[in-house]
Amino acid sequence: MDINFELYKIFYNAAKSTSFSDAAEKLFISQSAVSQSIKNLEEKMGSQLFYRKTRHIKLTQEGELLFKYVEQAYNFIKTAENKISEIQNLNMGEIRIGVSDTICKYYLIPHIEKFNRKYPQIKIQVINRTSSQIAALLKNGQIDFGIATLPIIDSSIIVEEYISVKDIFVASSKFSDLKGHKISLSTLSNYPLLMLQKNSATRRNNDIYLKQLGVEITPEIELESIDLLIEFAKIGLGISHVLSESATEPINKGELFEIETVEKLPDRKLGIIFMLDVPLSGASSEFIKSLKEIQ
Repeated sequence: MDINFELYKIFYNAAKSTSFSDAAEKLFISQSAVSQSIKNLEEKMGSQLFYRKTRHIKLTQEGELLFKYVEQAYNFIKTAENKISEIQNLNMGEIRIGVSDTICKYYLIPHIEKFNRKYPQIKIQVINRTSSQIAALLKNGQIDFGIATLPIIDSSIIVEEYISVKDIFVASSKFSDLKGHKISLSTLSNYPLLMLQKNSATRRNNDIYLKQLGVEITPEIELESIDLLIEFAKIGLGISHVLSESATEPINKGELFEIETVEKLPDRKLGIIFMLDVPLSGASSEFIKSLKEIQ
């Protein structure tokens, strides 16, 4: 099927804006040209792609399927255009990074600040997601690279180990009977525990480790944010499993204390991930280089 890419471009913009007139304005063509292009595309595809019963258009089932793949292709094409424009120098461009909010807050921000001082013309976009979501964004062409909790097992993704981080259990004075003692994880499992949700890589890795020890934990509360786990621990709702750096300030203030465990919790490895067959832009490569310089 030989279809002019311009038709896909018009289809993409119409679907994104849900309006033929808005798409026409964005593409600097007439609304009738948009309508005719969509009609031509529908004839070539042999399927209706939009419902046109109201002022705003809506994708049909076939249209939604087509849009899913056209959007991915469009993202990769835009990425390619950006990379070509940056190939000579770092005076312009954009870096799109996928990272969890916690890792961004405690590890990435100093690197972003340093890079921005050196290359102020480079726009840095940070998208906060879980590790599995970061991998999905990468494969869809929505980010250039990500920083994720390992393992990431995907033959289309390159993984470079970055740093190791430490997770700890923390509690407020409500659990002061545990302070100064080494507590086994099996004993700790009898207390109200606050942990990340099961869909996070941190939680999965922790569950695998506990299973190896024969310890089963059913959290009292599951949250998406480590910062919220810290706040919930501070008001005594339970014992939180958090990134050690996230608890440094409340521990220093005496709001929380670290619970020492008999079994040493394994370090969590973070990796820099990017696509195997998609070359990194000069700006992204330079940023990754700066990440590795100071660890």
